[in-house]
Amino acid sequence: MGITNIRKKLHHFIDTIEDKKVEAIYILFENEIDTDSQRKKLIMQEREKYIKGEGNSYSWDEVKQMAIDKEKRHAI
Repeated sequence: MGITNIRKKLHHFIDTIEDKKVEAIYILFENEIDTDSQRKKLIMQEREKYIKGEGNSYSWDEVKQMAIDKEKRHAI
């Protein structure tokens, strides 16, 4: 069975099953589906490090140089 048929069957299954089963499936894959909350969590973690003075900070010129210089890209 091809991936297109599998996707169609999954879509149909989700569209027709009970709400409780839909919620259970969502819970299983919530972390993969809700990337906005993951992104926000990561940003907040990095913000906390910055506020505490932990981690690395770079000037705009350093960032530009890292973007240009392949060897310096790994400094981050």
